[in-house]
Amino acid sequence: MHHRWLLLLACFWVLFMLMVASKLITLTMRIPEGYGMRQGSLTILPELEKMTVTEARKFQIESQRLELLRSVCRNGSFGNLSHSTISKFVLDRIFVSDKHKILFCQTPKVGNTQWKKVLIVLNGAFSSIEDIPENVVHDHDKNGLPRLSSYSVPDVQERLNSYFKFLIVRDPFERLISAYKDKFLHNPRFEPWYKHNIAPVIIRKYRKDRTETRGGLQFQDFVRYLGDPNHKFLDLQFGDHIIHWVTYVELCAPCEINYNVIGHHETLEEDAPYILKEAGIDTLVSYPAIPPGITKYNQSKVEYYFSKVSKRDIKRLYDRFDGDFKLFGYKEPTFLFH
Repeated sequence: MHHRWLLLLACFWVLFMLMVASKLITLTMRIPEGYGMRQGSLTILPELEKMTVTEARKFQIESQRLELLRSVCRNGSFGNLSHSTISKFVLDRIFVSDKHKILFCQTPKVGNTQWKKVLIVLNGAFSSIEDIPENVVHDHDKNGLPRLSSYSVPDVQERLNSYFKFLIVRDPFERLISAYKDKFLHNPRFEPWYKHNIAPVIIRKYRKDRTETRGGLQFQDFVRYLGDPNHKFLDLQFGDHIIHWVTYVELCAPCEINYNVIGHHETLEEDAPYILKEAGIDTLVSYPAIPPGITKYNQSKVEYYFSKVSKRDIKRLYDRFDGDFKLFGYKEPTFLFH
């Protein structure tokens, strides 16, 4: 009886690994060799027999994320997978570790500061994450993190083709709430231009009662600005400060650049170790400890912030960010439209 159970378990394990392998083979057949693809990165299957069940499951999840991204890019209006020009705005968002052949696209309000610390240590500017002063992390003259935009066109192409590339995403609306809270409510003392330069401009243009300017920028003012089809006029005025709330599509060109891994803020506890291992740096550096509960999606918070926003403005906001929802598998927030 004991041997029979062992044989049954062995059969289940073999079936499971065959399903994973079949899924990945299908994925590699679907993905074209387009612009920015790491050579061989998705055409050679890992040694599945050496994976634990958890590792195999994580590999399958990441493969499904990439498959969804490619599918939506092919069928949507979010760019072309090949022969596309990557703008300087996007190249400015991508940080480089030449020593370890890594490209990281920054998506603010998704825990990117910690990933920048990881790359700073890898590039040798500091020996450990704990040694990095907070005021140095975002100081690009001192942190030792070059941007991809600082390279020549051939060098940019070579790195996009051969380096390990990743980005982190988060529920789009929750990210906007985080950007609003951080830049206009909690942190104006350290970055006063958001409160004193950007907020008044948004208020004058988008507050329904434009004569009422007290109380600072309200979330509904912020949403009206973001959902305005003509928002680009103000975006140009605000410069690079808009990186905290523009779409992932605008920040990282996910349909033009073939990323190797897409991490999700909601599963960062699993994704961070996976990214380090896939990049080949898991023995060199660790991702900083993640405070309990900080990555959990909070629908109540989303409902609270959008409670004073009109359904029309919510719909216009979603129309702008629908690419971020669809490309990365986030559910449409239908509970906000009722």
